[in-house]
Amino acid sequence: MLVLMVYYLFLFLVPFFVVTFAFFNRVITLTNMLVLPPPQLSTPFPSIHINHFSIHRRHHLHHCLLLQPPKSTANPSITSTKPTIIEEGPDDILSFQNRRYDFTPLLSFLSDPTHSPSDSPPPTSLDSAEFQLAESYRAVPAPLWHALLKSLCSSSSSITLAYAVVSWLQKHNLCFSYELLYSILINALGRSEKLYEAFLLSQRQVLTPLTYNALIGACARNGDVDKALNLISRMRRDGYQPDFVNYSSIIQYLTRSNKIDSPMLQKLYREIENDQIEVDGHLINDIIVGFSKAGDPTRAMRFLAMAQSNGLNPKSATLVAVILALGNSGRTAEAEALFEEIRDNGLEPRTKAYNALLKGYVKTGSLKDAEFIVSEMEKAGVMPDEQTYILLVDAYAHAGRWESTRVVLKGMEESNVQPSSYVYSRILACYRDKGEWQKSFQVLKEMKSNGVKPDRQFYNVMIDTFGKYNCLDHAMATFERMLSEGIRPDTVTWNTLIDCHCKSGCHDRAEELFEEMQQGGYTPCVTTYNIMINSMGEQEKWDQVSDLLTKMRGQGLLPNSITYTTLVDVYGKSGRFSDAMQCLEVLKSMGFKPTSTMFNALINAYAQRGLSEQAVNAFRMMTAEGLAPSLLALNSLINAFGEDRRDAEAFAVLRYMRENGVEPDVVTYTTLMKVLIYVEKYQKVPAVYEEMISSGCTPDGKAKAMLRSALKYMKQTLKS
Repeated sequence: MLVLMVYYLFLFLVPFFVVTFAFFNRVITLTNMLVLPPPQLSTPFPSIHINHFSIHRRHHLHHCLLLQPPKSTANPSITSTKPTIIEEGPDDILSFQNRRYDFTPLLSFLSDPTHSPSDSPPPTSLDSAEFQLAESYRAVPAPLWHALLKSLCSSSSSITLAYAVVSWLQKHNLCFSYELLYSILINALGRSEKLYEAFLLSQRQVLTPLTYNALIGACARNGDVDKALNLISRMRRDGYQPDFVNYSSIIQYLTRSNKIDSPMLQKLYREIENDQIEVDGHLINDIIVGFSKAGDPTRAMRFLAMAQSNGLNPKSATLVAVILALGNSGRTAEAEALFEEIRDNGLEPRTKAYNALLKGYVKTGSLKDAEFIVSEMEKAGVMPDEQTYILLVDAYAHAGRWESTRVVLKGMEESNVQPSSYVYSRILACYRDKGEWQKSFQVLKEMKSNGVKPDRQFYNVMIDTFGKYNCLDHAMATFERMLSEGIRPDTVTWNTLIDCHCKSGCHDRAEELFEEMQQGGYTPCVTTYNIMINSMGEQEKWDQVSDLLTKMRGQGLLPNSITYTTLVDVYGKSGRFSDAMQCLEVLKSMGFKPTSTMFNALINAYAQRGLSEQAVNAFRMMTAEGLAPSLLALNSLINAFGEDRRDAEAFAVLRYMRENGVEPDVVTYTTLMKVLIYVEKYQKVPAVYEEMISSGCTPDGKAKAMLRSALKYMKQTLKS
């Protein structure tokens, strides 16, 4: 009996002590949390130091939350705030990754304007509902918060809610990776093209390397390279070392947007060297691709060699970019060697690699090599794509083999590659470049017989073809036909029409088309304004030139290098040399480097007026800018000396060309012959003519006319 009483007493007291102990433990915990304020955040992105006890407590709470169902409470409104665990399936191995928390209660709570968290420090007390909500999410691991934030940031409409989540987490000190959270927000704003909002958000926090990277990436993604570079400078001033991620994001944007050029990339690499950044595989690949896309295969090859010497393996896409750059520069032998290197590395070249090499052969007019690479492609079992056939069409069309282009089109059909309108536009472009504009109608007929409907690009090429050969009636008829078929013109269409009328001297009609373009709801681009500025400049309508520049800036369009080259050209031809020089100074003050084309225009303008000293000064300015003198500039300089009757200086330019590896052309020799006739040294003209032939230049009609004139004057001199 006594034993039985002790047993019942034990059953009663044990639960009592357990409950009592749990109750007091809970009261102590709640008192500490409500009475004692949480530690103040000394920095906007705090690094929370967790001791062994807190880690154990989080681990314990995490298991409780995962393994136990939510307990009911007396307050039903608080019950709904408990996160729900949703099982993915009975065969889950990694339960941590394969369980999801239900964040709907939290998002609903934060969507209520009355509960929107502020940027003030964490409060010392909370209402019971928010306290229970915070407690229910205390065991959520940081990676899941990151995943939730990324999910919210995937839509621009929920970015505001994402920021509310970050503020709420910081308020309750629930997630210690605040730097990462703010970086996710900045990245999201950058993707949504909300760069201004990203900067506002960054100003609320002390920037760290992680948030700097996010902000620099956002600037690069939105095309604001200057701000990205300024941020890198500010990063250095704050004592942080820039890393390869900063530069990679800038180079990748410039490459993707085709805004990369070699001088800019060289400047970026100098900064990388000054920052003593160890170039890793990703960055070196970006640099190689950047130089390739910038048309600088020499530096691309140099960095490729650097990567290989450091044991870094370039990506196959990187090698393809270099092959393409080499091919575009006519360096097909090096492109072939690099193509073979892909094979030597145990990789099978794919279609893009073959196309890159094929484009090089087409560029240099090596038709046999082009045909050979296509046959090698078929032997290797690599399927040609539309680009392969387009390149073959270019090769055959440039060679004048129209029948062969038909064979290519037939091959496309057999390979189930439907010829597109773009293929026919390439055929048409080849005939345009060879001067065979009459075949435009034949191409159109062939195209329609194969059931291919012309698109806007095809009509644009057709209009350009007629415009280049002064067939303005045909160009306008094509434009009307395009409209009748329901194809809306684009800016390229309007620019082509306006430009061909300007070049034909029909300036009034060009101005009418410019007005029609705007009345039709089409906004002129920088190219449109450049065409009109050139037209007004040729007519010496300087007030209209000024008005166009003002209107251009009013639409938020900035003049580019072509704008300033056009201004230098029209000012120079009209003898307004001070205005031309001012354009060069304005361009330099904006941080842009004058181009060879600008100096060519200026030298030629001086030459046309016989101002040889000014032409020489412009030539010296050109070399001082580090620009290599072009053949066009040197020919213009010879002409300037000729107009000034200075034959010794003209032939000195010829010696300069030979010493600096510039090959004279037929224009060079013809201009020298003209100089000799001006100074009445007719007996020397035949020798120049013979030298022209021996150098491999084929005399044109103008050269032959110069020789006949010199012989005629010599004959008259002998008679007298």
